[in-house]
Amino acid sequence: MKRLAILGSTGSIGQSTLSIVEQFPERYGVAALAAGRNVDEAFAQAQRWRPKMISLATEELAGELARRLRQDGVSGIEAVHGTGGTIACSTLHEADFVVSAIVGVAGLEATHAAILAGKPVGLANKECMVAAGEILTAAARERKVPILPIDSEHNAVHQCLRVGAHNEVKFIWLTASGGPFRQLPLDQFEAITPEQALKHPTWVMGRRITIDSATMLNKGLEVIEACRLFDVTPAQVRVIIHPQSTVHSMVEYVDGSILAQISVTDMRLPILYALAWPERPPSTLTFDLAALRHLEFERPDFKRFPCLRLAFQAAEKGGAHCIALNAADEVAVGAFLERRISFTGIPRTIEKVLESTPEAHPATIAEVLNADREARERAKAMLT
Repeated sequence: MKRLAILGSTGSIGQSTLSIVEQFPERYGVAALAAGRNVDEAFAQAQRWRPKMISLATEELAGELARRLRQDGVSGIEAVHGTGGTIACSTLHEADFVVSAIVGVAGLEATHAAILAGKPVGLANKECMVAAGEILTAAARERKVPILPIDSEHNAVHQCLRVGAHNEVKFIWLTASGGPFRQLPLDQFEAITPEQALKHPTWVMGRRITIDSATMLNKGLEVIEACRLFDVTPAQVRVIIHPQSTVHSMVEYVDGSILAQISVTDMRLPILYALAWPERPPSTLTFDLAALRHLEFERPDFKRFPCLRLAFQAAEKGGAHCIALNAADEVAVGAFLERRISFTGIPRTIEKVLESTPEAHPATIAEVLNADREARERAKAMLT
């Protein structure tokens, strides 16, 4: 049995991972959970899964959880907290596999620690790879630890790459739905509201990633992630808009062959793939081939989606520019959701931050986090 440490257990990826554990009890168990601030859900998960360790954001929340477990007669679960607690979960001896699904750079240190401890990682957190992919992949290669992507697009690429050699890859094609504003006239973008931007046509996701999908910054982060995960240049990564979202991504080989991965739009499939790799266990996640009767593909317009252009530029420079891209976007998206800037103010803010970012390549996680803090401070200063 493979025992899991799930970082971000109360989020959508974490809950989907637990549903896979429930579906395959003979294959998977739960060793540790990092649950953030949702103490009620953490308590319910602790009761159901009885992990060895569970981490919450603060000492107070961890204490509250410990008290509730004692009152319920549940023993044998260590309640820890903060970054140290998350690291303790990701490096727990009993954990055989780590699912990294904490949003943003908050899970970076724990993900790095898991790799250093020799734990295979299922990565659902693109910000970790964007901010510190050079460091994470180097550590993984040194320790021969697999980093298996859970994002549907990169998971699809991983599957397509299994049939060819690295030097045979011409392009990686990342598909994008185009979000809710794919056909909206450009002169209406300034008036887009948070409510409009939060209505994604295909996926149900968190607030930031939904806005990032509307600006296509999310796809830009995936371009950077693809470069790091698959050791390719930005010129080898292409983005194509595919509103039906049935083709999750493609790989084009030098002989002209293009392999596509097609499946249901259900995150349980890429999660199961990552957990079971290199096996493919049978599942109930079937796809109706009749849904392929209508497929559209179109190239993205950088005038409509300037965030995607900025992401390609950051990918070319690497290092601090990738860190600044992610940090500035998070600050700008927060300001947009609070109605302090317009929708078009998001790319304007990111571009200003990138212009003020010096070229640098942080060599340690501490340097990455410092560059992240500095970029956030610059972004916030520009919004005041």
